[in-house]
Amino acid sequence: MAFDRNKPFNHLPDLPPSQELETHTVLKKCIAARAALAELKGAGGLIPNQTLLIRSIGLQEARLSSEIENIVTTTDDLYQAMADSIDKANPATKEVLRYQEALAAGYKTIIQQPILTTNLFCSIASLIKQHDMNVRKIPGTKIVDGNRKAIYTPPDGEALIRDKLKNLEQFIHDHQDLDPLVKLAVMHYQFEAIHPFTDGNGRTGRIINILYLVQQELLSMPVLYLSRYLIEHKNEYYAGLRGVTENSNWEQWIAFILDGIEQTARDTREKIAEIKLAMDETQELIKEKLPKIYSKDLVEILFYHPYCKIRFLEDRDIARRQTASNYLRLLEEIGILQSARAGRETYYINRRLLRILTG
Repeated sequence: MAFDRNKPFNHLPDLPPSQELETHTVLKKCIAARAALAELKGAGGLIPNQTLLIRSIGLQEARLSSEIENIVTTTDDLYQAMADSIDKANPATKEVLRYQEALAAGYKTIIQQPILTTNLFCSIASLIKQHDMNVRKIPGTKIVDGNRKAIYTPPDGEALIRDKLKNLEQFIHDHQDLDPLVKLAVMHYQFEAIHPFTDGNGRTGRIINILYLVQQELLSMPVLYLSRYLIEHKNEYYAGLRGVTENSNWEQWIAFILDGIEQTARDTREKIAEIKLAMDETQELIKEKLPKIYSKDLVEILFYHPYCKIRFLEDRDIARRQTASNYLRLLEEIGILQSARAGRETYYINRRLLRILTG
């Protein structure tokens, strides 16, 4: 049956695809992507406090993944909201922080029970959207371009969608003969093609990708920066999805995703190395210029909270309020932090870290 972008794609083929997936081209790219992931996994161990990386890199992934859906905020807005309260944030910033929350919750779940299920997909989407998200029941969902012209109509009908998701689950957990990275590319296409929710599908799908890499022990932490690659190659990304839907062009799609994993893993590894260098140099500078206030906890908090406040030092029992205020002022004097006022609040900003994360 010919594909018609204006009609529900109810004949979306079940997985696995009928054609050969592990072509010579694909397997060659798998080797390069796996090597890059192994290097990234090793680099994560350079930072003693793993939650620091999950927070800093995970938040940038959240920002960029949301940007793909035209939800745009700034790094400064994000960290200021995290330093204060999400309730005070603008709507776009709230959406990004909810993505971060969903990624963290999904990671915790997959560590405790390494199984990707429809229930987990629904839970992730619900956290992103902040209300119960379940499989679409109402027909009429279309994906449209800027001119409101349909470019894809996903399958309709709750029973059919659930059948497709069940088949996706079976594919994820069976077919162990396929390379996990090939499976990731296939499952990502299939989830986006099923489009099970009324909203949040793209962001949910990108979180599933990261959780799958953790489940397969190809990553130990959810710190892959894949959304930046998709933004930089947005036209190629959507062309690849269409190529599978309209022409079953799996090789081109899988090769694209593998290239993205390799490039993203290398870029993320470099960021981790830069963060480690910045932490080491910050530590040495404090030891040299302000030895009386130096502590390992103080350095960590400056990188955990790029928008630092007096209260954060108090909460970690580093210093009481007046002393904490003096510490932050002294750190600004030697160039480690930069103060900024917003209303009645004073923030001490780790600009070097922010430049690394956004560079």
